[in-house]
Amino acid sequence: MGESNIKPEYLKKAEQIRHDFGASDAVRDAGLTRPQNVSWENDVSYGPYGQWNLMDIYYPADTDGLLPAIVSVHGGGWVDGTKEVYQFYLCSLAARGFTVVNFNYRLAPEHPFPASLEDINAVFSWIKENGKDHHIDTEHLFAVGDSAGAQMLSQFAAMLTNRDFARLFEDRYGFRFPELKLSAVALNCGRYEMTAPDDEEMDLLFHAYLNGEPVDFERYTDTKRYLTKQFPPSFVMSAYCDFLYKEAQPMTEALRRAGVEAECHIYGSRDDERIGHVFHCNVRLDEAARCNDEECAFFSRHL
Repeated sequence: MGESNIKPEYLKKAEQIRHDFGASDAVRDAGLTRPQNVSWENDVSYGPYGQWNLMDIYYPADTDGLLPAIVSVHGGGWVDGTKEVYQFYLCSLAARGFTVVNFNYRLAPEHPFPASLEDINAVFSWIKENGKDHHIDTEHLFAVGDSAGAQMLSQFAAMLTNRDFARLFEDRYGFRFPELKLSAVALNCGRYEMTAPDDEEMDLLFHAYLNGEPVDFERYTDTKRYLTKQFPPSFVMSAYCDFLYKEAQPMTEALRRAGVEAECHIYGSRDDERIGHVFHCNVRLDEAARCNDEECAFFSRHL
């Protein structure tokens, strides 16, 4: 899609988010370097869209053979984020004994819905075909997503476990899903109530993501409609100072009603703003280490 076809307010909002998030991420990660106990493969191509279809793969140094793997779907309000922003957080997960896949996907509004979901599907399809050549045990596959990434991960997991939902994307957009199973997922600081947002800023971001397509967006984006007991066991996480804090418990309850094993974990306190939205990506925080330890332990219980 050319930028001339995008509403100016969508581009303006995306540029603001990219500037603000980029500045915050730079402060968070200043001075960090990749740990010496982790090896990595950089810029592995998984699809046809150049820089937007590149991934990095991390695993403990001296790994010989297959490891349970974690695939990360990064956040950024559907309009921002790259694998480089997530490298230190995800290297820390690899150091806990996993192979970790960290990938770029196409961003809205330049590449609106369902481009990012198409790329997520392409990553998992690539893993199904190639993972064993990159220390990925495709029989023990986990995933983490945060913020908009948690929304999209929950959506993708529902597609893998609900044929009616998958068929919507197969019939309208030509998706072809890999035959694989997610052993468990961690949904971090996400938005899951995908009815029309009542927050002006969120509404603008969400419509930048959709860019007017499809008109019946709730049918295509509201994961809660499509939860089944086959949905993977879920670690649902937020923080008291996360602006999406109120989303975590209702999502956990919806999963449980569907028969899914689901845990809700809320971190920090109401007066500690350091422990806020996507705090778990800040490897300098003790509370982030605690959260990531607990998520990895949850995954290990589902090996």
